[in-house]
Amino acid sequence: MAAVVVGIDVSKEHLDVHVLPGGEAFRVDRDPAGLDELVHHLQPLEPVLVAMEATGGFESIVAASLGTAGLPVVIINPVQVRAFAKALGKRAKTDRLDAAVIAHFAEATNPAVRALPDEATRLLQDLLTRRRQIIQMMVAERQRLRVMTAPRLKQSVTRLLKALQKELAALDKDINDSVRNSPVWREKEDRLRSVPGIGPTIARTMLAAMPELGTLDRREAASLAGLAPFTRQSGQWHGKSFIGGGRSEVRAMLYMGALSAARFNPALRDFYRHLVAAGKPKMVALIAVARKLITILNALLRDHKPWSTA
Repeated sequence: MAAVVVGIDVSKEHLDVHVLPGGEAFRVDRDPAGLDELVHHLQPLEPVLVAMEATGGFESIVAASLGTAGLPVVIINPVQVRAFAKALGKRAKTDRLDAAVIAHFAEATNPAVRALPDEATRLLQDLLTRRRQIIQMMVAERQRLRVMTAPRLKQSVTRLLKALQKELAALDKDINDSVRNSPVWREKEDRLRSVPGIGPTIARTMLAAMPELGTLDRREAASLAGLAPFTRQSGQWHGKSFIGGGRSEVRAMLYMGALSAARFNPALRDFYRHLVAAGKPKMVALIAVARKLITILNALLRDHKPWSTA
């Protein structure tokens, strides 16, 4: 009997579902009643994969509901799905067609099913996302302040910056309370922060955006963080290797950690200097430090040990 794979196209109001190999297609509302209907419909089919695209947050409640019901949910990259559709010559785009493409993509690529974040982890993710948004707004307002000349407009920007700073402080307190009030998270954060170069923001981003950390091998950790290099080669031609994909917020935090570690972490500073001395460009050396950093962080959580130079 062929394995059952389900593709779901998620929108604000409804969910379009496509089931392989039979080709069954149906739609339910994206509300509690519709999610219950979807669970009751899919559970008897015993699918090996239920795939949906990352859609800016609309998929979260759907994935949580299906995951809680014991269904094997996987969130896939929409860019990869569109590339897959183009490769198949499917240029038309409707919710129903998208669900079918998602199902065929999941069937063809068999993406790994990973544990979904629990409610506390999702809340921490949302808090950290909001923190990044507030910082982006503050940066934009400060840039506007630099070019403004009218006193009234300057006062407007200054008032807004004060309000944003107050909101940032409140968010930092909420984030700190969420992490430090959890014995498990507190212990994990302490291990991560034992590494020179890893501060609270980086550690908490790792906890929220990469909850699998500590359960992966080094290649999986680098790949999830978007730090695994991929080569470009054809015949006698060898192009430069690049990194990409993975979780962009994790990669950005690890790059910041690498900048700090290359200065203040003795082991990684020596590693960075050795690469530069060997002729590697500084950016390449920093990416290598970031990749080594995620390997170290993964090992610390896996082995339940703090950082040690011994």
